[in-house]
Order: sequence, then structure tokens, then C-alpha cells
Amino acid sequence: MTWANDAALAVLLGGALGAGICLLLVLLPRVGAASLSRRIAPHIRDVTDPAGTTAWELIARVGSAGSFHWSTAVRRVAEWGEAVVGTSDALATRLAQAGHQPDPTVYRARQLAWGVAGVATGALAVVVLALLGSFTGPVLLLPVIGGAGAAVTCDLLLASRARARCARISDELPTVLEFLALCLAAGEGILDSLRRVGAVGSGELTMELRIVVLEVGTGSSLPHALTAMSRRLHVDALSRTVEHIVAALDSGAPLAQALEAQAADAREDAKRGLIEAAGRKEILMLLPHAMG
Repeated sequence: MTWANDAALAVLLGGALGAGICLLLVLLPRVGAASLSRRIAPHIRDVTDPAGTTAWELIARVGSAGSFHWSTAVRRVAEWGEAVVGTSDALATRLAQAGHQPDPTVYRARQLAWGVAGVATGALAVVVLALLGSFTGPVLLLPVIGGAGAAVTCDLLLASRARARCARISDELPTVLEFLALCLAAGEGILDSLRRVGAVGSGELTMELRIVVLEVGTGSSLPHALTAMSRRLHVDALSRTVEHIVAALDSGAPLAQALEAQAADAREDAKRGLIEAAGRKEILMLLPHAMG
């Protein structure tokens, strides 16, 4: 097909021209400059970020006046999309569970980049097939399929990472609680114990505890920081533990005994989970024999 070859060459030449124009736009300071709010936000963190959990990220995103950041441009497009379709609390929860910044706008920007990459890959496939003489009508659907598939894949990867990280947090909870109880029994305070566990640990839960210590160090109360962590992650075992710790802090009850009891309960929950998983695996293992 001559017209298909001509269209493929036109796409290639047009793409090269568009890429050249974008590279020239990079040199314009007005396009690449960060917004005023992003330039001053790190210097007034007590107003823009009282918890102190995103201050370093804001500092990292603020570049020099003449530098261009693709993430800034994509974020602005995503902010426009959020203004149209709105935000999602469930998405923010999944992001926090996956260990990402709980900001739907940032995730939408990433998902938009995946979609654009999928569309570009599909378009490139159409061009290659046209140049090879294998162009047909359904081939035109490849960019749409590639963009939709990339966006869905990004969402599925986020959900998978969130489930895996929540499972790791549940597995780490008994060990962390026992370590906290040991530190408390040795005479340390609850905040010092959390700081020690966060310093020596390397798991997902210890990373969340480091965020709690950071929030307390920047002005938040310990019960408020623990409750915020529980609401952010939505892990059942962790939520029950935080409720008992906050209640013990409010009533002045001994924390070491409460943490030991919560660690024992968490281990019992883990045992029940293993037994249930073993039961499901056993049924699945019987299926090939039944089919044979």
C-alpha cells in the first residue's frame, strides 16, 4: 500500500519534527521554571507541610530557574485532570499501602506517562508494519490498545505492590512489637523505643515508624502520628495495635504488657493465616489428581 507507506513516513518525519520542537522548548526558562508555590514551599514548611513528611520531596523537585523537569510538566497536566475527574481516597490508600506518596495527582501523572508510552509504542508498531507492507485496518487499533493496556498495567502493578507490602507489614508486626516491648522493659520511653526500632530495622513497618518519629519531631503528638499511620495504611492488625497503644497512652497503662499481648495476638493471627493458606493450597494440589 503506497498510501500506508507515505503515512508511515509522514508519522516518522512529523514525530522527529515534534521532538525537535520540544527540545527547543526546553531551552525556554519560562517553560522550565518551577511555580512560585514550589519555590517557597520548602522555606515555609510549618504552613505548607506541618507533618514534615514531604518537605524533602518538595526540595528535590524545586530546580534552578532555567532547568526543565519533565515531571513538572506531567504533574501540571495531571493536576488539570484531577480538577476534571476529582480525587480518590481509595487510590490514596493504595498508594500509601504500596509505599508511595499518598498523592493521587502524582500517581495520575505516572499513569499518564505509562499511557503515553503505550500509545507511542502502538504507533511505532503501526509504522513498522506499514513499512514492512503488512498494514491492515485493525492495526490502527494498536495505539489505543497499547495506551489502555499500559494504564491498566500500571494500576495492576500498584494493587499488587500494595497487597504485598501490607502482607509484609503484617508479618513484621509481631517482631517489631516484641522489640518495642523489650525496649520499654529496659527503661526507655515509647518515643525513644520507636526511634531505636526505626534506626536498626530495615523492613516496611520500621520505615513507617521512622515517618511517625519524623512527624513527632516536627510538632505532631505521638497518638496523632500513630493514628495517622493506621488510617493511611488500613492494615487490620496494625490498626488494632495502634488503638491499644493510643488507649494505653491516654489512660497511663503499662505499655510493655500491652505490646507483648498485641504481639501474641499478631502471632496467632499469622498462624491462622498460614493454616488457611495451607488449606487453600491443599485443595489446589488435589485438583490435578481429580482431573486425571
